[in-house]
Amino acid sequence: MAIEVRALTKTFTTGRRRTRRTVEAVRGISFSVEPGERLAYIGPNGAGKSTSIKILTGILHPTSGDATVLGIVPWEQRKRLAARIGTLFGQRSLLWAELSSRQSYRMLAAIYGLSRDEERARVGELGELLDAADLMDQPVRTLSLGQRMRCELAAFLLHRPEVLFLDEPTIGLDLLAKQRFRELLVRINEEQGTTVFLTSHDVADIEHVAERAIVINHGTVIHDAPVAAMRRTLLATKLIEVGLDDHAPIEVPALPGVTVVERTDLALRLVVDTTTTSVRTVLDALLTGTTTTDISVVDPPLEQVIAEIYERPAS
Repeated sequence: MAIEVRALTKTFTTGRRRTRRTVEAVRGISFSVEPGERLAYIGPNGAGKSTSIKILTGILHPTSGDATVLGIVPWEQRKRLAARIGTLFGQRSLLWAELSSRQSYRMLAAIYGLSRDEERARVGELGELLDAADLMDQPVRTLSLGQRMRCELAAFLLHRPEVLFLDEPTIGLDLLAKQRFRELLVRINEEQGTTVFLTSHDVADIEHVAERAIVINHGTVIHDAPVAAMRRTLLATKLIEVGLDDHAPIEVPALPGVTVVERTDLALRLVVDTTTTSVRTVLDALLTGTTTTDISVVDPPLEQVIAEIYERPAS
């Protein structure tokens, strides 16, 4: 197993004297991840996701339970583990803003014990893989956020990690940069066999990157299933938001599985059950019968997905 977690618990003590209390951030969770798997580990704020990742990367010690990553107990052999994993926490950077990415890679390669020949070969390989070769000689501060994230990913992959931990990696990126980043993660996984352990509040990250999703809430695992199964059930709803020309009549398509949730002179919002009618069918009907100024298709918020999990009967 790439990752093995057994009855893992982490508690924190907060407050002082009379207000002191114990909080269980993680409550006896157990799961395993196969080598080369792409896993989304998701849940609302405060669910215990970041605490779990910090334990698995050796930053925190658990209160009880066991865990291994690549056969290593993270909090006992953190330095040994660090040589075999990559971690990307939101917008925390491994690159120095005033230097070029290539100069930062040279320092990181020295930290990881790579020779100059190994460093050059690896940087060249990553530049081609991530389509970032032309960015690596520019000062990091001059790069757009999307460009910087590609260079950041190269930094985390420099030492050929076997497991990649990503905590909200697409936060702050625009739509095109997010899509590019997701495609790169899948490509890295498929071409290099890197195990991907991803947390995100963006449902699209889960749909486009992960093969399997574990949902955690209040420190416990409440759902563990392939993303394909979640897509058929919990992720089957899409929201279509339409901007309208206020001088044109509104023709709302009468299609099964389509519900109008908001209708004004300038906007129309529809909820679509994609198991009944495809988004493409709805868009074709809208473009034919309505003068639109803008159309967007939005995923349901993660909180809605988790609420639906709670409402589903136990199998």
